[in-house]
Amino acid sequence: MKTDLTTREDVSKLVHQFYTKVRKNEEIGYFFNETIQDWNEHLEKLTDFWETNLLFKRNYKGNPKLAHQRVDQDFDQSIEQKHFGVWLNLWFETVDDYFEGDLADRAKNNARNMASHIFMQIYMNRKTDS
Repeated sequence: MKTDLTTREDVSKLVHQFYTKVRKNEEIGYFFNETIQDWNEHLEKLTDFWETNLLFKRNYKGNPKLAHQRVDQDFDQSIEQKHFGVWLNLWFETVDDYFEGDLADRAKNNARNMASHIFMQIYMNRKTDS
């Protein structure tokens, strides 16, 4: 029986299961696998991020917009909207695999909004030769 996301342990499970899928994904896995040096540290930081986002705990310290802009620069400005689509599909699938309820729905809605916002920030940050 599925439950809603209510605890840090729930959020941690979601994050860990999701990034297991991301790391194996041929379309986006390389962005993560070639960037992240310490997966344990990164997963803990992402758990902090989503716990802050969903449960309103103030644990997260970081700048996702800047982090994603750096990754885009490191990969020669090759991140495209389709990559965020793959990311979102994996996120939705993982949420739906393990959770249901208001916070599970919020996790999907917030991810959708963040994906759009972060992609637009990446795109607007790009330097052109013109």
